Amino acid sequence: MKIGEVAKQTGLSVKSIRYYHDIGLVCGERNEAGYRVYRHQDIEALKFVHQCRDLGFSLEDCKSLLGLKGNESRNAEDVKQLTRTHLAYVEEQINKLQQLRAQLQHMVTQCQGGDQPHCAIIDSLSHEDNESHGSHETDEDKSHKNQSLHDAGSECCRKASRNSNGQEQ
Repeated sequence: MKIGEVAKQTGLSVKSIRYYHDIGLVCGERNEAGYRVYRHQDIEALKFVHQCRDLGFSLEDCKSLLGLKGNESRNAEDVKQLTRTHLAYVEEQINKLQQLRAQLQHMVTQCQGGDQPHCAIIDSLSHEDNESHGSHETDEDKSHKNQSLHDAGSECCRKASRNSNGQEQ
């Protein structure tokens, strides 16, 4: 089966399927004309990876899970531990997003809005130490926190960029 048909069956974009092929996650075979051709087991593997990605697993985790799926002598505890680790990561990201939400809500409530030039949000964003939040973090702590919040927000944006059919856009 050619890549366009595989995309329809799996809900993945052609670009994602090509990427997964290029990184060796799920590889179709090349025919004489050089086109990628996918077999039934390749399509099933792509569907599996798609489901894993929808649950937020990293590509490395997808590779591990795919390997465990194909291993009849696997230890279910290995699968559980990998999933438990991912769950802890998701919970950490939720916590960070809740903190981000609270900070943004505070900024919104402090701003009076209107036609005036003064804006409490701009003031808050302009203060490096954000003393109004009672923070005593070092610059390194803030940098790590901001990167983590950015990463969590970026992950949400990636999830939101999928259409209603679950296809990546």
